[in-house]
Amino acid sequence: MTVEVSHVPEAKRYEARVDGASKVAGVAEYIRTTELVAFVHTEVETEYEGLGVGSALVRTALDEARAANLRVLATCPFFAGWIGRHPEYQDLLYQSRSRVSD
Repeated sequence: MTVEVSHVPEAKRYEARVDGASKVAGVAEYIRTTELVAFVHTEVETEYEGLGVGSALVRTALDEARAANLRVLATCPFFAGWIGRHPEYQDLLYQSRSRVSD
């Protein structure tokens, strides 16, 4: 099985397809600024769960964020959990620079 991930900037998401099919197997939605990309929702179709579709989405999106020199805010639980299990991507995580406190 081959998972192909493509960036669809006009829809603000990444789409995964399996074995060249036209049907979208999964998506990762984001919000992007000039310095940051926030991954807000990831969804994989039921028939593709557990087959690596979600991991392919996350890896591709994070590799592109790294190439664009963007920090990552993983508000999506799937992204956050995946990054937690892959320390080689933890350097991408956004760190607040604010020194304001209550």
